[in-house]
Amino acid sequence: MNTQQLIDTAKELVAGDKGLLAMDESNPTCNKRFAKLGIPQTEETRRAYRELIVTTPGLAESISGAILYDETIRQKKRDGTPFAKALIEASIIPGIKVDTGAKQMAGHPGEKITEGLDGLRDRLKEYSLMGARFAKWRAVIAVGDGLPSRSALEANAHALARYAALCQEAGLVPVVEPEVLMAGEHSLERSVKVTGEALRNVFIQLNCQRVLLEGMILKPNMALPGLTCPAQETVNDAADATVKCLLRTVPAAVPGVAFLSGGQSAELASARLNAMNIRFKSHLPWALAFSFARAIQQPALELWKGEEANVSAAQQSLVHRARCNLAARRGEYTDAMERN
Repeated sequence: MNTQQLIDTAKELVAGDKGLLAMDESNPTCNKRFAKLGIPQTEETRRAYRELIVTTPGLAESISGAILYDETIRQKKRDGTPFAKALIEASIIPGIKVDTGAKQMAGHPGEKITEGLDGLRDRLKEYSLMGARFAKWRAVIAVGDGLPSRSALEANAHALARYAALCQEAGLVPVVEPEVLMAGEHSLERSVKVTGEALRNVFIQLNCQRVLLEGMILKPNMALPGLTCPAQETVNDAADATVKCLLRTVPAAVPGVAFLSGGQSAELASARLNAMNIRFKSHLPWALAFSFARAIQQPALELWKGEEANVSAAQQSLVHRARCNLAARRGEYTDAMERN
């Protein structure tokens, strides 16, 4: 394990007020999004959409790294250039999603455990040879009556830590993603409690597995009320609750916290990240960044609609959303940016 290389890469991923673009949707998830917009669900349309993203001019001004899916890292531009190489040439670090999905947890109705540890060491070696310098693993934590259970919290934290240790052994920076889901009627207070429990379990297990905290990135959810909760707190209230939760649970050695968007609208995700950086950035031990998927891609996807003639407009939308989040990291995002 090259400790300094891991530290340098982790720092690079959150440097310059940039963030990560999560373009790692599985084929079924990508197909569902295509279907809603009437886009053909084929390998070629998925390839074309990924090419639209990796060839977007100016994307590297706001994006430091892009998380790919197994199919995507094996695909190429029309001219034969592998997507990973195209990203490197654009000064964007390639990453790779390595979990194989969340499955029902035996004996725990309504809860899931993320799989993919079997054979991971060999897959990480292959991805590294293909150009990946970091990886991602997502655990999902449901909130509900009696949920999450202690078993689900501990099992998912253990899997995240084992994944992270294997990544660092292979020279890849692990992006550790324990996602407390927004689905449900739970309050902001309940979200803070569950998020805190999830993060405490994760860092206990990361330390047990001897993971180098300086050589990883945390990708948590923001602390937010459930989507169907009657009380939806203000942007500032959510920002305060999120940062206070992180300060209680995330060690200062971690270089960056790159939030997932988790189903928030593009504008709300930017506004909440902006509020956190305005109110807390000057005295936090770690960078507050972003690792958004839909909150950056969805507007571009809706413009593209699978049509070659719409590529330029879609790319402009992609750059706009990335720049909005760059501004949010600086505490400079405003509603006016959405009207320009």
